[in-house]
Amino acid sequence: MIKKDLGLLLLIVVVGIVVAIINPRFLLPINLANTANLIGLFGILSIGQAFVIITGGIELSVGSLVALLGVLFIDFVAVQDMSWMLALPLILVLGAVIGAVHGWLITRLNLQPFVVTLCGLLIYRGAARFYTADGTAGFAFGQNFPDLEFLTAGRFYGVPNTFIALVIIGVVTWIVLHRSVFGRYLYAIGKNEEAARYSGIRTGRMVMSAYVICGLLTALSAILFAMYTRSISPASHGQFYELYAIAAAVLGGFSLRGGEGSIVGVVLGTVLLQELQNLVNLLGIPSSLNFAVMGGVILIGVLIDQQWNAIRAQRRVVAAARQTEARVADEATVPVVASQDQVGR
Repeated sequence: MIKKDLGLLLLIVVVGIVVAIINPRFLLPINLANTANLIGLFGILSIGQAFVIITGGIELSVGSLVALLGVLFIDFVAVQDMSWMLALPLILVLGAVIGAVHGWLITRLNLQPFVVTLCGLLIYRGAARFYTADGTAGFAFGQNFPDLEFLTAGRFYGVPNTFIALVIIGVVTWIVLHRSVFGRYLYAIGKNEEAARYSGIRTGRMVMSAYVICGLLTALSAILFAMYTRSISPASHGQFYELYAIAAAVLGGFSLRGGEGSIVGVVLGTVLLQELQNLVNLLGIPSSLNFAVMGGVILIGVLIDQQWNAIRAQRRVVAAARQTEARVADEATVPVVASQDQVGR
């Protein structure tokens, strides 16, 4: 763990202690299980967002995608009587295709990620509302899919399967991002895309891959959210989820400029956000302030990131100056030693 991750972990522990002291219900098993479930749901979404942010991009359409893909999944399974074993991979493929389209528009047509994904936010939300005739998509009374429900919304020895899925995905993506050539290329693109291109990295293909991963994980989140709520109103379902994902990534050390961050950090960022959300609920703070809390968290995260980068840059300048001074001092002593040897002879 890097220093940022350790600091975030310490903050999570401190906030957890404070919340437990203020309201002991925080430590009840049912509350911890529900919180872990939400951490799993939003954590998977945030990891997908992180892959895009690390390239210097942004994905604003994930909330609308959660609504659209969730509506389609429920319709396929509950209305069209499609086997969930077929519907699930179909939704995952659809999410990956949408991610590929976003990546293609950004890398091939040189459109700004903000513009592409903002348009996607509007298009997918409108498509979801049109698909349901602005109604609600959900399972009929008495409709049960035991295997699917256990897999997506069940618990294994009291631990939500969504949280277990987050741990598995977190381990896999950590290896991909931090222990593979693919991950090193993504970091290089985020730090300086032009330099990465000149060094032989196929930047367009790599950026497109990041959006595909984001689309795939967003589709998985859409399925999990659909099975968690069991009813979707396209006008509001998934609304502002992109803010949760971006906030978790920023809190986890992912710079919006790209080239920085860790998977451990984004998971810890998700934990902190859900912990704060739990604090708001337990203290009886009006839910209307939730978005104010999210905005404040994002702002604080960006400020901390900016100050951290400024401190690191200052340290590098000081270290370079000291190395220069030491080198000059060493070079200045060489002639003196040589002259003393000549005098001795």
